[in-house]
Parts: sequence; C-alpha cells; structure tokens
Amino acid sequence: MSARRDGKGEGSRVAGVVLAPLAVLVPVAVGVGIYLFGTLHTPDYGTGLFGRNGSAAVDLKAQLGTALLGLALIQLGLALWMYGRIPGVRAAPRRVRWGHRALGFLTFLLSLPIAYHCLATYGIETASPRTAIHSIAGCALYGAFVAKVIVVRSRRLPGWLLPAVGALLVLCIALLWYTAALWALNADSAPGFSAT
Repeated sequence: MSARRDGKGEGSRVAGVVLAPLAVLVPVAVGVGIYLFGTLHTPDYGTGLFGRNGSAAVDLKAQLGTALLGLALIQLGLALWMYGRIPGVRAAPRRVRWGHRALGFLTFLLSLPIAYHCLATYGIETASPRTAIHSIAGCALYGAFVAKVIVVRSRRLPGWLLPAVGALLVLCIALLWYTAALWALNADSAPGFSAT
C-alpha cells in the first residue's frame, strides 16, 4: 500500500508534527485569553441572566449548571458506548454518533450564558480555593472545547487524545458544578469548602 493511502507516509508525519503543537497551543491560548479578560475586566454585580439579577440569577445559573452536568454525563455515556467501552452492550448504531454530536453542540450552547454571566458579573476570582478552582476550570473548559474540535477534525493526532480531551471536558464541567451550582443549591456549602 502506498504511503498516501495508508496515511503513514512522510506527509502524514509532517502534518502530525504541525498539528500536535496547534492542538495544544490554540486551546491554551483560548484558556489564557479568557483568564486575562476575566482578571482585567471590571466586575459588574448588576449583570442579569435571562432577566434575573442577584440571587435569582445565581439560582438560575445553578439550575442551568446542573442541566449542563447532566448533558455532560450523557455525552460521556454515549462516547463510552460509541467506542465499545461498556461491557455487555452491543455496538452503538450510527444515530448514537449523530446524537453525541448534537448533544455536544447543545451542551456548548447551554454553557455560554452561564459563562457570560460568570465573567461579566464576577470576572476571575482567586480569593478562596473554591473560587480559584471554579475560575480556572471555567477557563480550561473552553480551551478543552477548542482542543476537542481540533482533535475531532484531525485524523493525524494520536488516538488517545480524543478520550483525554473528552475526559477533560467532563472533569471541567463537574468541577464547575461542584464549586458553584452545588454551592448555590446547597445554601453556600459544599463538602471540602467552608462558607467563607
């Protein structure tokens, strides 16, 4: 088989060498850009979310964040099914791939108003471990989204990269939920974090 047809030729290796740094640098640039914006931006505590302000906006954001976590867990289950990682379950039909993509897009869209409200209202906060973890996980989330798009679109990057980036997405969403939505829904309390 020729080098062109099997994808293992010199051109493929060169493309992999070029894509690998881009798959890291572009997502890192996105995360750092969000972090810098959040640190330089003057917080506006009056920013609303779908017509709600103050504690009502925080409650709505916590509910949306919980829905986001639910979607991320469904995404994880679909990915495990698609790649045959669920023992005893038959191969995933083609519609599961379509559903995974559509749900991923919906998850991304749902995250945007939450992220906007966080950045506009609070910016990046590092005054406590909880807010620092939340702020860094939020920046990493969008870097991971960009990384996943790059990895999914490339056939020349290592195969382990896609599940690693997918796991990072789920981890970021879980951390964001734990440090904010659970905190808000549980009367400003979450195991491991004090109410200060």
